[in-house]
Amino acid sequence: MRILVTGVKGQLGHDIVVECEKRNIEAIGVDVEEMDITNALVVETVIKKSNVDAVVHCAAWTAVDKAEDEVEMCTKVNVNGTLNIAKVCKELDIKMMYFSTDYVFDGEGDHEWKEYDERHPLNIYGQTKCDGEIIVQELLEKYFIVRIAWVFGTNGNNFIKTMLRLGKENGEVKVVNDQIGSPTYTYDLAKLVVEMIQTDKYGIYHATNEGLCSWYEFACEIFRQAGMNVNVIPVSSDEFLTKAKRPTNSRMEKSELDRNGFARLPIWRDALKRYLISIGEYHEK
Repeated sequence: MRILVTGVKGQLGHDIVVECEKRNIEAIGVDVEEMDITNALVVETVIKKSNVDAVVHCAAWTAVDKAEDEVEMCTKVNVNGTLNIAKVCKELDIKMMYFSTDYVFDGEGDHEWKEYDERHPLNIYGQTKCDGEIIVQELLEKYFIVRIAWVFGTNGNNFIKTMLRLGKENGEVKVVNDQIGSPTYTYDLAKLVVEMIQTDKYGIYHATNEGLCSWYEFACEIFRQAGMNVNVIPVSSDEFLTKAKRPTNSRMEKSELDRNGFARLPIWRDALKRYLISIGEYHEK
């Protein structure tokens, strides 16, 4: 099998290419320099020339707060870019995998969001990812939509790296304690993704590491496993205002993984440990 992976410089794209190489699957990784997804002609040329069986679309605008001010650019990348790729996949009759987010839901309540629940995005970023989902669903039959949340990997910036930096610099951090969800380690996710793309079990999936926590609990566990004595102060979302509204409820049901015979990702605390070891920051006492 031969796969084109967009956004190869990002956390997930990088790990998917690495996982493909481990399994002797040919993966062509591209980023904006090789394939500007907002340029339809470039997208068509690169995908056709690559002669692939599937496109795994990781590239996205992920600056959530910035999206509130730069709606046009965020839309251009997340909506138009996705449309450009989906059109070529349809023409060539090849598979497409699109990564989405818990932000397509309104983030209220304390229930688990099901894969086919109605979407009600609560910010611009979420709306553009929702629009991307709809494009993929309406245009293609051979598609996978994989919703993820709280992503961390070695190749890029993330919450864990930010906490470690702030903890070392200040010895104290304020973290929201009323937003609940599950972290997603790109190393674990990449294994699932590469397995999934080789099948014809199309549809919408939720794929985060197992277990729930608040951002505050996540931060506390990061410092505990890193062996750092940092004062973590819990604050409410109302006290920690951001330009884009964040979901308080990012609990996601995984029944489609179960139904289609895919293994769930490991517990997030275990994933965190392996991640900290990989970046040389694990010093649990």
